[in-house]
Amino acid sequence: MENLLNIKHFSLFNAFSCIDILQAREKLISTEAERNLIIYMIVVLIVICSLVILFFVVYQKRKNQLLLDKIKQQQKFDEELVKTQQEIQEETLKHIGRELHDNIGQLLAISTMQMKAVAKVVSEDVKTKIVNASDNLSESLVAVRALSKSLNSDVMNTLNFEVIVKNEIERLNKTGLITAHLTEKGIIVPLDNKKDSIILFRILQEFFSNTLKYANAEQLSVILDYHTDSINIEVKDNGDGFDLIKAEKGSGLINMEKRAELINATFNLKSIPNDGTVLSITYPFRET
Repeated sequence: MENLLNIKHFSLFNAFSCIDILQAREKLISTEAERNLIIYMIVVLIVICSLVILFFVVYQKRKNQLLLDKIKQQQKFDEELVKTQQEIQEETLKHIGRELHDNIGQLLAISTMQMKAVAKVVSEDVKTKIVNASDNLSESLVAVRALSKSLNSDVMNTLNFEVIVKNEIERLNKTGLITAHLTEKGIIVPLDNKKDSIILFRILQEFFSNTLKYANAEQLSVILDYHTDSINIEVKDNGDGFDLIKAEKGSGLINMEKRAELINATFNLKSIPNDGTVLSITYPFRET
């Protein structure tokens, strides 16, 4: 009887043990499934985050590229606009230069010859006045021809840059409105790119014009400093000067800056009230 009870207890123990093992196995399987599910979710989350980051990077890169393209298009448009304005202005100046030389120049020349002819037949007391008037006409003729040359780009294309600047300095001195000086440093290197040399000269002309009109200057100095691969130009007056921050940019200053950009030249303008204005330009030599 006792053996039978032992057998029953052993059977029950084995049954409970099997149940415990099965429950432990089910729990282990459940834990492993949860772990796999968590790993799967983490992997999916990483993939989603990677895709979001990739999309953001591609979108931002595309956006930046579009902005760069827009800036380049705007720069190209501005350059073309400046070129067009430059060409129109050059044609206008060329036409004015030709008119000055061909029409007004001829009229002055004829008037000079007529005055000289009259001087031969008039009395001595009138002759002096006529000779003075004839001399004034001759000087006017020289001034008009010099101005026509500085306006006509076809004429400037036949001259070196330093010769054009020198002629302009002489013309300024002849006006009697200002005393101008030209200094050349280094070994002179001819500017083979005639279009660029004309644009450089137009920048200087704009500065000269502003000095005469607004600066009340007595002295004007121009320095041409030649290097092997560039030329540094410094123009300075001893005029009234102005506050660059407060002053509004007029078309003249804007045109100078745009022209400098057009030929890849650095442009720097400094001015102090009651201490004059200084323009510095560095032009890297470019092939035609």
